[in-house]
Amino acid sequence: MEILWVLMALLMLSLVLGPFVMRRRRGIELVSPGHPDAADPAHYGFVRQEELDVRMPGPDQDLVDVLDLVQRTQDHRAAAQLLAGTEKEGERRWQRVQAFAGAAALELQQRPGGVSDTPGGQWLRVWRAEQAKDAGGAAVHAEFLVQQAWRTSTPGTDDFRIIMEEARAACAQAALLAPGDPVPYIIELSVARGLDYPQPEFEQLWLKILDRAPNHMGAHLAALHYWCEKWHGSREQAYSFAEAAAARAPQGSLLAAMPLFAVFEHLPEVNLVSGFYQSEVVTKAMHGALHAVHTARADDPMLAHVRHLLVFFLVRAERWAEAMSQLVLVDGHVGALPWTLSPDPAAEFAVYRALAVAGFEANGGTPATLRG
Repeated sequence: MEILWVLMALLMLSLVLGPFVMRRRRGIELVSPGHPDAADPAHYGFVRQEELDVRMPGPDQDLVDVLDLVQRTQDHRAAAQLLAGTEKEGERRWQRVQAFAGAAALELQQRPGGVSDTPGGQWLRVWRAEQAKDAGGAAVHAEFLVQQAWRTSTPGTDDFRIIMEEARAACAQAALLAPGDPVPYIIELSVARGLDYPQPEFEQLWLKILDRAPNHMGAHLAALHYWCEKWHGSREQAYSFAEAAAARAPQGSLLAAMPLFAVFEHLPEVNLVSGFYQSEVVTKAMHGALHAVHTARADDPMLAHVRHLLVFFLVRAERWAEAMSQLVLVDGHVGALPWTLSPDPAAEFAVYRALAVAGFEANGGTPATLRG
């Protein structure tokens, strides 16, 4: 019986790694990093794996500086000032709220506190106590509670529901403090998924977001989770939601990439279909995302999110040169799907990056031709 289990495990492993292990017709063969034939990502100026920033998908130096200051001094005031000066309707405010909440949650996880030890994330508690009417602090607190529920509890349990109900109340308070800000309602989308809002109630919540920020990419991605098959919708509903968003996307909007995220959310756990990543559905979604990144503003905060997902799909589809073109634009930061689903996002990203380099060079690519 043990031999049978070993054989089954080897079969499953070969199905997952098969597309990458040997491409004799293209001359691609995986070898150890120290092998003389191994492609070296460093030749392309890529950041070393241990130096990859897992906190965010792309650069935001103001956020990095403030996060470092807040965590070093445990003084929340710089965070409050940064959020107060960040546009309410834009993507960046949502990303910064997530980052501050995530930093506080990680601190608490690392230092839960005790009789003689102050718990991590104390600066957030002080922020809420000293500036109870600050909209930014209220939003960060609501997002913190949501992240705590998902990190520390199991959906469906009493503990999970208690934290999520607290997060729901915090979202309502944050919304009262900033009537035109979509962020409290975007945070509530995750609450809706966790507390299993009925679809009519979820749609009412979604309308509040559309009234405030109809083209908010982060909001659309959060809503997509609710409509996915693994939560409260279906593959058809998720695809329909994503395709409708892409169809009404204004010129230059990254909403045109939504179908690719819907495809990603419904990938089979084990792909048994040869050529799946070259299929019509996947190819069409990739082309929509490629068009979106080519027409988007260079400073769009969501641009890196789409580029990271494109790297995943382009490598899987063996479109090496296109994958490399995306890699040079996002390398250095890995705080985005699909890497964040891994226990070690930097390592996961580095594997795909190495595959892209190997495939690119096996087809005649060099650092010089990439730069050209």
